[in-house]
Amino acid sequence: MPDVTPTNGHNIVDRMKYRPYLSDMSKDTATELDATGLLCPLPVLKARKRLKTIAAGDTLTVLADDPAAVVDVPHFCNEAGHELVSADSDGDVQTYVIRKKA
Repeated sequence: MPDVTPTNGHNIVDRMKYRPYLSDMSKDTATELDATGLLCPLPVLKARKRLKTIAAGDTLTVLADDPAAVVDVPHFCNEAGHELVSADSDGDVQTYVIRKKA
């Protein structure tokens, strides 16, 4: 196996180990955000950042398992002027669909 130790001080990211994190940054998943495993206020902060990358009127689907998201996501939508299209839960995971304000 070749030595993959970087000489510039940077660590090499194991793409398989950090796959959920790296896929979160992918432009291919711009309308879906998996925020499971993140605690308040990170699901809302990541949703706000992702909403900046989509067009007005488009929707963002957010998956979260933080109990505080039940309060935080609707409050964020109300304060920012986005429409909370739906809020569902399946066990511990909540699914929110947010329409970006026009």
